[in-house]
Amino acid sequence: MSSRTTENKLVLIKRKTRLEELVVRYNTIQQAEFYIQRLGADFSDYIQEDITYRSAVETAVIELGAVGMVQVLEREHVPNFIFGDDDTVVVLGQDGLVANTLKYLKHQPLIGVNPDPRRWDGVLLPFQVQDLRLVVADVFKGRRQVREVTLAKAELNDGQSLYGVNDLFIGRKTHVSARYQLELNGVAEQQSSSGIIVSTGMGSTGWLKSVLAGAAGIARGAAQLRGAVPAGQAEQGAGEQQPGARAARDSSQQPQSKAAEEQERQAWGAPHLYFTVREPFPSRTTTADLVFGMISDEQRLRITSQMPENGVIFSDGVESDFLEFNSGVEASIGLAEKRGRLVV
Repeated sequence: MSSRTTENKLVLIKRKTRLEELVVRYNTIQQAEFYIQRLGADFSDYIQEDITYRSAVETAVIELGAVGMVQVLEREHVPNFIFGDDDTVVVLGQDGLVANTLKYLKHQPLIGVNPDPRRWDGVLLPFQVQDLRLVVADVFKGRRQVREVTLAKAELNDGQSLYGVNDLFIGRKTHVSARYQLELNGVAEQQSSSGIIVSTGMGSTGWLKSVLAGAAGIARGAAQLRGAVPAGQAEQGAGEQQPGARAARDSSQQPQSKAAEEQERQAWGAPHLYFTVREPFPSRTTTADLVFGMISDEQRLRITSQMPENGVIFSDGVESDFLEFNSGVEASIGLAEKRGRLVV
């Protein structure tokens, strides 16, 4: 008689290590080593990372196998994999792998596991492989808290759609000037920019934070150059009206407190998104007034592409998984109808 807690499937998501990717590229470990050493890097670090990760995979399979049926799935197969309604998904880090898996799930719980705590901080990886047997059993018995995560969704007028856990990027594949019409709350604007970023609560400490920090720094520097703001006061000047500008600066200057980390986690379920326009260029035919704002259920962002080629929408930094967004295609950006479920 089986001692397993459940007969439902446990899907273990893994990725290639840096060493494995190098071997794919250069055919052999020896050639990969030659390439890395020529760059002056430490090849032994690649080997150690590979050994640690492979060991973590083996341990995870054993621990999960004691609880239920296990299927190991490589990262590149996740977009085309059909997850069962009763599956439980285990992701063996890093954080990016959690985000890139979560957007393909419906309501299945996701357990993030840190394969190498000495190497990765793992904000989305609260567990280690040794915890898996107990954690999965607790999940099945409803004894683990599950935190819901707001997702963004881009819907095209041809029926295609794409989800984002951290953010969506809308623009040109090469990140050169993109042309489009932007509309929010009945206000439309012709724009030329290097693209639009739409961020979720979870993604607000990523790309959005970087954009806000850069914008605040540029505004302060420009004010100083014009002599409008004394250098000592510039730190409190332009840019701090933007949500997150002060937090973006402060977080780079001091370690984040536990309270701040918990506040960020609470923001993961926020019922809104933020959009920012990167490097908007005002001209005779384009303007740059509608460059930052909030998206909600009642207020969606609508974008009409004016790019004859290479227009794309991709999510969470994965440029290979994208929607084509060329001239005439309309995108409606808003909150997704589903929410991610992270076990904490």
